[in-house]
Amino acid sequence: MAKISLKVLSDNEIKDIHEASLLILRDTGVMVHHEQALRLLGEAGAKIDNSNNIARLPEKLVMDSVAKAGKQYILYGRDAECQTRFGYGDFVLMSSPGQYMWVDSQTNQRRAATIEDARAAIRLGDALENINIVGSMAQPEEVPESYRSVFLTAELVKGTGKPSRSWVYKGQAADYVLEIYRAIAGGKTALRDRPMIETFMEPISPLQLPKDGLDIIKKFVQAGQPVSIGPMAMTTGTAPGTLAGTLAQENAEILAGVVVTQLFAPGTAVTYGGIPHIMDPRTSICSFGSPEQGLMAVAMVQMARFYGFAVYINVGLTDAKVLDAQAGIEKGTSMLLGALAGADTFGHCGICGTDHSGSLSWLYVDNELAEYVKRIVRGFEVNADTLATDVVAAVGAKGSFLAEEHTAKHFRDELWLCRQVWTRQPFDNWQAEGGKSMADRIAEEVNRVLSTHKPAPIDEALAKEVDNIVKSAQRELG
Repeated sequence: MAKISLKVLSDNEIKDIHEASLLILRDTGVMVHHEQALRLLGEAGAKIDNSNNIARLPEKLVMDSVAKAGKQYILYGRDAECQTRFGYGDFVLMSSPGQYMWVDSQTNQRRAATIEDARAAIRLGDALENINIVGSMAQPEEVPESYRSVFLTAELVKGTGKPSRSWVYKGQAADYVLEIYRAIAGGKTALRDRPMIETFMEPISPLQLPKDGLDIIKKFVQAGQPVSIGPMAMTTGTAPGTLAGTLAQENAEILAGVVVTQLFAPGTAVTYGGIPHIMDPRTSICSFGSPEQGLMAVAMVQMARFYGFAVYINVGLTDAKVLDAQAGIEKGTSMLLGALAGADTFGHCGICGTDHSGSLSWLYVDNELAEYVKRIVRGFEVNADTLATDVVAAVGAKGSFLAEEHTAKHFRDELWLCRQVWTRQPFDNWQAEGGKSMADRIAEEVNRVLSTHKPAPIDEALAKEVDNIVKSAQRELG
């Protein structure tokens, strides 16, 4: 069976973008808002302009850092059987680490996110088979941001056996987040040997490495945890008005992040977060669903593979605010492009619009979209058995293949048999059952899952230890 491999860049164009990025790093440089990182860069051979914190990186430093970086890793959940692999060709999905606003499941109105929203999202993420890493999805106002990441990490490790992720905003909070994962893993060495959390650093376009982001990744990578580096450069806004120029700048920002991670902790495994967007010049809004999003995502997969990295791209997203035709077109098209290009992981699931809110219905539809796309990516076999000429001869003209042993043998593997949130009914049957939309059926299914799914419980003593860590963070940070 031939493997589909989608590309938008030729080998020469990949080389051109690579060389343009090296030129940007060598001549323009990056602004590094972190005293220790700037010092380490200087010691490693970068030219430092201390008057404006600019580091100009020579090609050798960049490429040596790429060579040092880990290219594969596995994240482990509280349940040792729940493992998520990066750099192995797997199809990985993560529910969003957190949105500030929420689409209420009962009213369909947008409001501030709550603790109960996060708990429901964790339970649903634990239940959905295509969600490999569970995010808290909600950033509840009830919990001060100073220790919110600690609180949500505790909710995650208590609420799911899968690997998990919440946003970490400050270095002090990172200490407590790591303490929770060490408790779950069984200590510092155990967590280093079996990583449980991939931290995320977002360089600020154009060409800045932020202090808080560097503080956080320093703590995580020195604890042996992998890192994902993903700037969100926006064409016409925080990046040039051409896709090629945006890709060159985005690639430079990622490579700068790789260099710093390897100075903090050589050998740290890295996911290349190629997640550029466009800024719509009419509205000044970042677009999640543009056709350019899909094009740049495929190109970013090619760039990541050029360096050997696992790759995260922002596809399967939309600018739509409801589950409508626009959402289906944008999410389905871009997810399929990214999957056929061979990305490891994709845009965070459960997001309504351009990070406008989180939603349980959107999380469920993302799970279904992944199932659909996985079937296409899998392809089909052509061989003597599947060509079935002997079966055709046996059935002959005007016959039926329904009762044939060959059909019974193959149909479950060959055909994607969708769940009930999809419709394949005759029109009259669909109408007789209320003429429901997919959004209607998903809302019902979400309620069913939340009322019936019971995540595997955490050991009571371990849960108490985790809660005590949260209380310490609340006292010290809150």
